[in-house]
Amino acid sequence: MNPASAFVNWADGALQVPGLQRSEKKLGQLTGIFRDHQAWQKLDPETIVYRVWWWEPVVPGTEGGLFWGLTEIQPGRVGNEYFMTRGHWHVIRNRAEFYVTVTGSGKLLLTDRTGRTWAEDMTPGSLHYVAGEVAHRIVNTGDMPIRVTACWPSDAGHDYEVNEGRGFGARILEEQGSPILVPAQD
Repeated sequence: MNPASAFVNWADGALQVPGLQRSEKKLGQLTGIFRDHQAWQKLDPETIVYRVWWWEPVVPGTEGGLFWGLTEIQPGRVGNEYFMTRGHWHVIRNRAEFYVTVTGSGKLLLTDRTGRTWAEDMTPGSLHYVAGEVAHRIVNTGDMPIRVTACWPSDAGHDYEVNEGRGFGARILEEQGSPILVPAQD
């Protein structure tokens, strides 16, 4: 591949790469993610919560390969819980990942196998190392879309089991106009 054929616009994280892939998640596809099920049911299921664009310059599962992506989460709430990604573990649990916040603001919600959960502030330019064995989710706590670039091993895979059973040990809720990390009561 010619390196000149791949380009990242650092102003907004947009990718210009061969074979760019894309997905989006709407509220109706995020069953069981938000705490307030009644508030979730009242919202338009066609509302786009987030989009992901990614580049696979190597075959998925290639040991030693890397993928690059961009996630954009819209501002919004279900009840007093902010819009967020589904969150995931990596199938190969010891695989790490980097996130860089391009625009917007939010929280990176992290949980380890013991259930310990914490959050890191995401602001333009913030760099986040997500260690292996840690599930992760991005929460948009701002009033504009948050855009985050990511780089992860091409053999890591995505495992969404964190959303079933115990899940994340805490949630990011709006309380008195501010985002607060509160223990999950699911």
